[in-house]
Order: sequence, then C-alpha cells, then structure tokens
Amino acid sequence: MSLSKKQRLYLKRLAHHLTPVVIVGQQGLTDGVLNETALTLVTHELIKVRINSGDRVEREEMTGQIVERTGAELVQTIGHIAVLYLSNPEKPKIRLPG
Repeated sequence: MSLSKKQRLYLKRLAHHLTPVVIVGQQGLTDGVLNETALTLVTHELIKVRINSGDRVEREEMTGQIVERTGAELVQTIGHIAVLYLSNPEKPKIRLPG
C-alpha cells in the first residue's frame, strides 16, 4: 500500500503531538526493538520512533530496515524521528481520507 499525498498530510497532522514510543539506542536495531516496533504498530497504527544515531546515513538505513521488516509505511522523518503507519487489519483505528 502506498500513501497518497493527502493521506500522508493527514497522518503528519495526527502524529504531530505524539511522542516517540520506540527508541533505537546504543545497541542499534536489535530483534527486540523490531518486535516491539511491530507490536506497537499493531496497537497504535501511527507511531514515532527515535533513532539515536549521529550519522544521517545510518539513521536512514535503520529506518529502511524497520519499514521493510514491519511492513509499515514511512510517513516522514525529521532529524532523529521517524513517523510510521501500519493499519490494523482487524480493528483499524485511523480512517484515511480517500
């Protein structure tokens, strides 16, 4: 699923007030972090992930790995923060605009 521009803007507005619920720390992107991210996405659908890496390229790679492994959509990245969206197939909480 690919988000339209309208849907992406809608999700950005919803994510504005959120705080990061998953933090990738010194250990990097571990299986535990990926599992926690996947579980959190199922529960919340829209989350912020903080990636504590000083290297921009490394942050982009980690974000790409998270998106690939969780099946989430990348809404946006700002600095160390990535906003991810994954609709819950059983009980969707967020209705995207058409």
